[in-house]
Amino acid sequence: MPRVSRAEAERRRRQVIDSTARLIREKGADQVSVPQAMATAGLTHGGFYRHFASKDDLVAQALGAAFAERREAMDHLADEPAAEGRTPRAEFLARYLSTPHRDNPGQGCAAAALAADAARAEPGTPLRTAFTAGLRDLVDGFQYLPDPAEREAALADLSTLVGALLLARASEDPALSAEFLAAARHRLSAPTPAPAADADAPSV
Repeated sequence: MPRVSRAEAERRRRQVIDSTARLIREKGADQVSVPQAMATAGLTHGGFYRHFASKDDLVAQALGAAFAERREAMDHLADEPAAEGRTPRAEFLARYLSTPHRDNPGQGCAAAALAADAARAEPGTPLRTAFTAGLRDLVDGFQYLPDPAEREAALADLSTLVGALLLARASEDPALSAEFLAAARHRLSAPTPAPAADADAPSV
């Protein structure tokens, strides 16, 4: 049997990572087996350990790929014409809090799809570590869109985005699900109020 070239081996490894990134966002990390991950990539189970040290290693790499996909989409917003004159931030909000994103978790944000998995994982495990690294990168990406936000505002906004998407997906009532998305869009699109004047500050 001919040996596989290094380039072909890398192509297959990326194929497994990308297909697993979709699977774990659809089903959760615990619900994806190694044979299932390999089969989805069109490969046999026997070749798994030529590419990955363990299932945990695969999941961590797939999670990193899923976060990188979201960050790349954010970075591209600066180069795309925003719909209806929206800013890059407004465009990101509209896409994130949309029905297609809600209904297609396998192609969506890893933060919303795998937050519960990461919360249950022990600190220091590959899943928890990869999730935390992905979160940091996501916050940085959101904070430094062309219309930047302070870090605290970026953290609060992303918390609202992820929470609204999670609740919208969890609700079996279509109307309630849509309300969560619409309410978050409205809240995050509202102008930030100016800070109140300090009553104790001396007048000038």
